[in-house]
Amino acid sequence: MKIGELAQATDTPVETIRFYEKEGLLPTPARTESNYRIYGPEHVERLMFIRRCRSLDMALDEIRALLRFKESPQENCGGVGELLEEHLGHVAQRIRELRALEKQLKGLLEQCSTTAASGDCGILKELSSEGPARAFKRAVTKHVHGTH
Repeated sequence: MKIGELAQATDTPVETIRFYEKEGLLPTPARTESNYRIYGPEHVERLMFIRRCRSLDMALDEIRALLRFKESPQENCGGVGELLEEHLGHVAQRIRELRALEKQLKGLLEQCSTTAASGDCGILKELSSEGPARAFKRAVTKHVHGTH
């Protein structure tokens, strides 16, 4: 099948397929005499695996690691569980960060008086002042190295 057919079969944009190829997640497909990429069932299966991993918010490096395990079926799979456990920790950290962000946004919203002129808007004043800006800074942690 051609790239458009692969895209349709997996509900994946063509640009994303090309990106995964460039990143080495998808094997380089064969080409026709007219230089079109030709994909097979193995590409569909692998792309669906990648998409399932991405739906779990896994980074490309995490997916690469899982693909290495998948390609070595004789290896011990303990590392797969460790990877997932580590990813779960990253998700928990992100939830904590989002809760802190929610608290900050609610605090800003409390500054709102819907009847005030925008020149007197408490939210805009709070965001414009130098002091509280430090309170709004949050530590953004990158949970894994590599493209997300």
